[in-house]
Amino acid sequence: MSEDRVCVGAIGGAYGVRGELRIKSFCAVAEDIESYSPLTGEDGDSTFHLALIRPIKNGFAARIAEVATKEEADALKGTQLFADRSQLPDLPDDEFYHADLIGLEVYDTGGTRLGTIKTVVDHGAGDLLDVQRPGTSETVLLPFTRVAVPTVDLASGRVIADPPDGLF
Repeated sequence: MSEDRVCVGAIGGAYGVRGELRIKSFCAVAEDIESYSPLTGEDGDSTFHLALIRPIKNGFAARIAEVATKEEADALKGTQLFADRSQLPDLPDDEFYHADLIGLEVYDTGGTRLGTIKTVVDHGAGDLLDVQRPGTSETVLLPFTRVAVPTVDLASGRVIADPPDGLF
């Protein structure tokens, strides 16, 4: 996948019988997903012209111009939607797109490698970095706060962490 694109949402399947879809937005302001249209699929070849219709539980009911039937909508279930990075707003120095954090190496304040960021999750109380330990499949959830992660250096591909005692 190109680094010029960022995942901004996903298709949850059909909503009703007239070709509408359930859309889950990953944007900070959920409605902004519509402003990034046309969106592309993971392959970069599929194009989706998205129009939000109304909010529903856990997302939006939407229309995609290329989808006319319930069967076509069901076939797109699970499709991730990507926007060109150039369409996205610039972030302040202390904010990051999740896509930019995934794959960064994590080091403690003493220079010891703790692992690699596998994913970023949010269970409602704030972002957590899912850090995969070196040489294992074990992961550790590191709070993504200024205290626990004082430095994020995208240019060098590393994060400096000061994790709570006993976490690693």
